[in-house]
Amino acid sequence: MTYLNKLADLELILISIYCFVDDFIKNILLNIKYALQRPDRNNPPVKKFNLGLAELTSLALFKFFTGHRNWKTFYYFVKTYHQTDFPNLPSYQNFLRAMNKLSFFALFLLQAFMSFFRKITGLKKIKITDSTKLEVCKIKREFSHKVVRGLAAKSKSTMGWFYGFKLHIICNELMQILSFRITAGNIDDRKGLDMIWNNIFGLIIADAGYLGKNWQEKAKNLGKQLFTAVKANMKKIMTKTQHQLLKLRQRVETIFSVLKLRLGLETSLPRSPLGYFAHYIWCLTAYQINQYFTYIFTRKEGLLSEAKGMLA
Repeated sequence: MTYLNKLADLELILISIYCFVDDFIKNILLNIKYALQRPDRNNPPVKKFNLGLAELTSLALFKFFTGHRNWKTFYYFVKTYHQTDFPNLPSYQNFLRAMNKLSFFALFLLQAFMSFFRKITGLKKIKITDSTKLEVCKIKREFSHKVVRGLAAKSKSTMGWFYGFKLHIICNELMQILSFRITAGNIDDRKGLDMIWNNIFGLIIADAGYLGKNWQEKAKNLGKQLFTAVKANMKKIMTKTQHQLLKLRQRVETIFSVLKLRLGLETSLPRSPLGYFAHYIWCLTAYQINQYFTYIFTRKEGLLSEAKGMLA
């Protein structure tokens, strides 16, 4: 269980998220305010929403810890039980529009988390990579689905045929996401890895789907070491150490399970391409903020235990 999952009180989760987001905005965004484009006749000021950036961002992240699978039920949940916390809550249409528009700020926040996790992971620690399907509709409805036509694609995974996107990620042993990319469903796993490993160095563990001619050599030339599983028809002897390394690959599967089953990453509810993009980005950011809190408080508990041991 991670830190935010341990908090039984949703009020405490909301407060924790808001405090972090508010500090992030004050310490980072205010430093670049003079570099932002100022309103003029050609660029009129954008209409403001009733809630501030920190409040809207906190609500967007909070949604994924309440168990609500769509913005509508979550909106009325907030309106019913958190009316005093957010008295200036906009209408549902404006609220949904804000969630979609602020997904670009969520992407900025997500990049900050990944940069932090890459820094604490370093070169020596093991990285793991894999991809998973993001189905946008049942395969039998692929020809009638119009929302992301031209962006999504039909492909086949270990679970069968699907229509949608693919999520490619690289994570560390602590299941913190270091890099990601969302592509069409028919993009090869190796091409997806090639898009996201520019800032990743050291040992990268993958499954047999990442086998390919000269891929290990290419990784070596880029300062990486790609270690993959073998296919069933390949006769290769594996050492005990290599077997233990491949067992670590299950951690990336745990990430996909948390994203899909707990946070509802895979969905067919959005009614625009931006809606799909916003949902995926907010979901990944919610996962990352959970991992961030877990890391910070685990580290504090470890330092506290160490200090008590020294005083004993």
